[in-house]
Amino acid sequence: MFSRRLFLATGTAAALTAPAIVSARSLWRDYPFSLGVASGDPASDGFVIWTKLAPEPLAPHGGMALANASVDWEVAEDSGFRTVVQRGTFLARPELGHTVHVEVSGLRPDRPYFYRFTCMGEQSLRGRARTLPAAGTRPDSLKFGVAGCQNYEDGFYGAFRHLANEADLAFVYHYGDFIYEYRQPFEIVGGLPAAPVRQHAFRNLIDVADYRLAYAQVLSDMDMQAARVSHPFLSSFDDHEVNNNWVSMIDNWTMENGSSPDAAPAEVFAFRRAAAFQAWYEHMPVRRSLLPRGPDIALNRELRYGDLLSLQLLDTRQYRSDQPCGDGFKTECADVRAEDRTVLGREQEAWLARNLENQAQWYGLAQQIMMMSLDRRRRPEEPQKILNLDSWAGYEAARQRMLSRIAGLGNTIVLTGDEHQNFAGDLVHRDRVVGSEFVATSISSGGDGSNLRQGSDVFLANNPEVKFVNDQRGYVTCEVNREAWRTNYMVMDRVTVPGGTISRRATAEVAHGTPGVRMA
Repeated sequence: MFSRRLFLATGTAAALTAPAIVSARSLWRDYPFSLGVASGDPASDGFVIWTKLAPEPLAPHGGMALANASVDWEVAEDSGFRTVVQRGTFLARPELGHTVHVEVSGLRPDRPYFYRFTCMGEQSLRGRARTLPAAGTRPDSLKFGVAGCQNYEDGFYGAFRHLANEADLAFVYHYGDFIYEYRQPFEIVGGLPAAPVRQHAFRNLIDVADYRLAYAQVLSDMDMQAARVSHPFLSSFDDHEVNNNWVSMIDNWTMENGSSPDAAPAEVFAFRRAAAFQAWYEHMPVRRSLLPRGPDIALNRELRYGDLLSLQLLDTRQYRSDQPCGDGFKTECADVRAEDRTVLGREQEAWLARNLENQAQWYGLAQQIMMMSLDRRRRPEEPQKILNLDSWAGYEAARQRMLSRIAGLGNTIVLTGDEHQNFAGDLVHRDRVVGSEFVATSISSGGDGSNLRQGSDVFLANNPEVKFVNDQRGYVTCEVNREAWRTNYMVMDRVTVPGGTISRRATAEVAHGTPGVRMA
């Protein structure tokens, strides 16, 4: 199981991550903080700190007795905890998987803090968090990361270790697909069957115990833990936290064929969605306001970084109309342009419209599915335009409403995941560029990949709004100042083996007040 030696750091990171020597009187069978620590949802006066008691993470209930457990926590100004500014005790309950969500407040703005947990003589890793600038201030610059899509079976998480080592990140936006809900018995490589790089400890996820197991396996990965201990996370979800391509209460269980007669009816799917949301909440460093209410969760929220950035975290799953034309990658049908179809739902659209009226140097829309409506053809003999119907391209009326809303701002950036590729491109409304979209590739989903997929020359010729495309794994960093927004595409050489090297593949830039991507 988890040797304590795994958690001892060396070199310059030791002060940040190494737990203290554990008392010999410990009553634990194994290390109770085996899934690490994390912080998230930062504000100008605090943030959430998270951990979970799991001495046997893959066992039922994480190896915990079905009883409450008291967990002490501390927040300090220094990594050695000589200046502790807050401390307290949190009651970890079995109903929520013995997870700990402490909402720390009353801290000073725009500075780093360190935190740790203790329970029955055992001490956790020491995590690092950071508060945001105070409201009304005028920060000159901001740097943050974007990552997601981390299929455990497709590759290792070396990109997360490199992300952990990125300097001066205020936070990381995780756009979703933290887990995947199925096991792949094999892959087809060169026309022949091959074993996945790693294998899930389950076949399919149905109830809360299943979903907890999936998170436990992912969070047992030390590269994953390295990223979460180093930076605050803004956590979201996409489809695989529940089921492939689900929307609203619709169980779209297969991307290729859309809904099936065997898919669960809405009243049954609600139980699965509730179980999935509970497990997501339990394992994410999010505020109590995101505690699920049955099959519903209030995911959308805003982060303001002084007056420099208003970042809107959107939910493109819970309120969306069913995908048109049977879902998948297909030619357009009439439903694509139906006026009553929605991606965000009426209430979330109204909420976003109000937030975009607040003054900010930049507006960011952090969401899951591509907003550019792209022609997905990659072979010259394909006669008709092909759309990804699980993206905004399948909801043209809603997409046009969104583009019209940002058209007058001149400073809107859309941040997206889901595609398992890197993209940079322009958002075009009535033949005018009104915004820019940066799509971050996957951490591991899709395997090693390559610089370009086959047929990229055809794809780029059909989509002049796309300025950059790449099919490697990794993450992006965004460097924002008052004059420009720069997005750096960081890619891995390989993810099918442990380790791997990272490099900057490209940088895309948008000048403030002049929508449109320029490759630097």
